Amino acid sequence: MNLVQLEADIASVRAGSSIASIALPDYVEHTEGVTRVGALSAEAVVRDYESAAKEIEAMGAELIDAAQKCEALTAQVHDAIAFMRETAAGYREEGRKIFKRIEECALFTEDVRRTCEEVKRRMKDVSVGEAPDPDEELAMPERELTGIAAKVSVCEVR
Repeated sequence: MNLVQLEADIASVRAGSSIASIALPDYVEHTEGVTRVGALSAEAVVRDYESAAKEIEAMGAELIDAAQKCEALTAQVHDAIAFMRETAAGYREEGRKIFKRIEECALFTEDVRRTCEEVKRRMKDVSVGEAPDPDEELAMPERELTGIAAKVSVCEVR
């Protein structure tokens, strides 16, 4: 190892070649009586360690930044999951409404079918039998309507 070359390299990196002009990190100081070569070697080593320590701190800052981005992404994921749950609940509610409406329509259709069959039967009974007395009304038994049929008026059907 060429000590003169080492000293020249260190001096070329920093302005001034004296030991006093090179600022050391706060956690070290030269020991009195150390040779110039020893002091320069110690400085070179401590500077490498300081440089590595600063890079480690920089990685820590990058890691903090990545963690913050992760937290933001996690919050967005929670929002998306909540939106999906709300959407699924809305679909279930809409499905329940449609299910109920279809069943009400099926009940209404069945009521209409029964009524039509009953009217046809009565018309057949009247046409086969005697002519009805014009003063006598065809009595249709009152039936209780259920489902949507109970809610819809004759005007709405037309």
